[in-house]
Formats: sequence, structure tokens, C-alpha cells
Amino acid sequence: MINYTERISLLMEDIVARVPTLSFIDMSRVLVFARAGRSDAEGAYATCHCVCLPPSEPGYYFWRDRTSGKLTRRSEWFVTKSPTVRVGTSQIDYLVSFALPRFCDQQLARSRKHVHYDGEPNWIGKLDTIIHELYHIDPEHPGIRRMERADGTYSANCHGQRFFEDVVAMVKQYLQSKPDPATYDFLQYSFAEMTEQFGGVVGTAFRGFPSYPQRYTEVLDPQPDAPAGQACRVEPLKVPKVATGFTEDDLVMRQFLPQTSRQLIRRGKFCAA
Repeated sequence: MINYTERISLLMEDIVARVPTLSFIDMSRVLVFARAGRSDAEGAYATCHCVCLPPSEPGYYFWRDRTSGKLTRRSEWFVTKSPTVRVGTSQIDYLVSFALPRFCDQQLARSRKHVHYDGEPNWIGKLDTIIHELYHIDPEHPGIRRMERADGTYSANCHGQRFFEDVVAMVKQYLQSKPDPATYDFLQYSFAEMTEQFGGVVGTAFRGFPSYPQRYTEVLDPQPDAPAGQACRVEPLKVPKVATGFTEDDLVMRQFLPQTSRQLIRRGKFCAA
């Protein structure tokens, strides 16, 4: 079977070694994993998730009287935090997820990318998606890269025409560096073709599949004093119990099928992709 997330991770290592704009990325701090995504369904092909953001500023939810505007009740104070993810001795800062089998069956003609790659094969669109997700990693601050407007201010939207054009330029730069075709040749196959050629498609996933590490809410203890002039009823904040720390023991291998997936029995030493 082909380990798809491992192949993508190795391709990413080659990309950051050849594309100067992405050379700051330390791939030992990036974890590639697979999520469910049927080819006949809508949705993203891949997503970059930041797990190195600092805790948020303390806050609370509140309710006001519609007539008087007076604060009637509020929730307990809380913060949102990033989970910790470690693989071996490496602290993971970013997770990049790929929807399988949807990513494998990406059609260039059906996306806005086709205007940039006229006449190119579908696998170029997959390479574009991979570089797109790497470009989301911010070189200066923890989090997702912010894009500047023409006037030098930052846009609230992390995408834009300039972002897409930058990605296209990096795709061409990577291919012009003449990488070994064996590094990216797996992109040329559809999901059905890979299943036939390799006997199946597997990838790294989290044990709680389909869940994965995400920001979580934590009630402050002790609670700060109420803001001046805002004394009111305080509602307990209902916070779901979620895992806040993950290691390689939380990673499993799953085989992906056209409509579903299944966890594989772990045998021998497991190396996360």
C-alpha cells in the first residue's frame, strides 16, 4: 500500500529545500495527516491548522436587555488555548490535513486554478494545493500568514489574487529546479489508479478519527472580579471535555476507501508521516 501522507510529507521537504520563499519552514515541526473527504462531495482538498498560537486574552459571553441595554447576565471568564502536539522529540507547530480520496481526484478544470495552468495535467493542481498550504505558514509570527493590501495594510482575508499568483510562481519555480520526478510522481494517479497499482491507500490519522487537535476553551480559575458597574448573574460555562495534549501514541494508520476508511492494526515500529 502507498502511505499517502508520508509521500506528501517527503514532497514538502523537497519543496521547502528548493523554493526560497518557503525555506524558513522546519518540516520537523509540521505534521501531515489525513481526513475523510469523498470525491463526490464538496469541500476543501487540504487545510493548514496552526497549533502554536498563544492563549487568547480572557473574555466572557454576555447578554443585554434589548430595551435598556443593561447587562443582565454573563458567562464565566475563559480563554482559548492551542493543544500541544509532540511527535518524538519534536514540538509540532502546524498540522496540514488532506481530504482523502477527494484530494487524489482533484480536477484542474473544475477549479479556479485552471486559468494559471492552461493545458497542464491534473496533478499540477495537486502540487499547487500542497504549496498553497505551506504558504499559509507565517514566517514571522505563530499563526496563518496574513496578506498585505496594495496600501501596505493587512487584509482580514488570508486569500486573495496575490496569494494565488504567488503560489503559481512557486509551483513553476519548484518544477524549474528539476526535482527528481520520483518525489512527486504519485500525484499523477487518481485514487482508483493508486488503489489498483499499490493495493490500497493509507495515511496517518489521529486515533479519535475524524477528530483532530483543535483550539479549546478553558474556564479561568480563579475567576477575575467582575468589571466595574457590570455586576450581574454569572452563568456557568459548559465546556466540552477534549484532549489537550497529543503525542505519536495518538497517531494511527488508516486505509482510505472510496466511501469510508478503516484503522489498520498497528504492527512494529510506527513512524508518523
